[in-house]
Amino acid sequence: MSGSTWQARRTQIETYFDRTASETWKRLTSDAPVSGIRATVRAGRDAMRATLLSWLPDDMRGLRLLDAGCGTGALAVEAAHRGAQVVAIDVSRSLIQVARERAGTAAGAIRFEVGDMLDPYLGDFDHVVAMDSLIHYRAPDAVRALAGLAARTRGSMLFTFAPRTPLLAAMHTVGRIFPRGDRAPAIEPVAEAALRRLIQGERALAGFAPRQTRRIASGFYTSQAMELAAR
Repeated sequence: MSGSTWQARRTQIETYFDRTASETWKRLTSDAPVSGIRATVRAGRDAMRATLLSWLPDDMRGLRLLDAGCGTGALAVEAAHRGAQVVAIDVSRSLIQVARERAGTAAGAIRFEVGDMLDPYLGDFDHVVAMDSLIHYRAPDAVRALAGLAARTRGSMLFTFAPRTPLLAAMHTVGRIFPRGDRAPAIEPVAEAALRRLIQGERALAGFAPRQTRRIASGFYTSQAMELAAR
């Protein structure tokens, strides 16, 4: 993966969530009233989070989990309530602040960090979850990121990608043609078959195999989860 490419996109995402959309995401991830369009996104994200949590053990005592791109921390809190020791990291300082404020009784089991999910100093983990945090990167870069995480993961890596559908492809094209300063960083749709080929071709992922996948479609939210389990 090109370090400059990864860093450039990270910077775009950080700027978007810290300067442009901080309040929007704070509201979206709460129970405050939102517009009809954003309500479909909220419902989709809730369903995706529930899916990823259902793929994790019910009893996580003694396990370490990395919530890579934790946003406002809902998944990290649930994992902590199951007994996990959680490292919750995000590029957005403002979202991490919200996550800390919302952690409640789970705060003692969660280590919040602002930074890069790929930083080795975060340590080793039993499980890694990257919910909607790799969808802004090109598929080869996302797979190489998973390869980097694989070296420090004993159990499973759960992640989401933007499946290539006619609607998402059209939205992606429009975003490229008509860039706007306040637009969210573009997602990078990828066909599942192409993603599987990239995973199969990545040597550093030889110790992992796709085990299950599920697509969530809710109005303006479409994302697909995949589990890579240690062989």
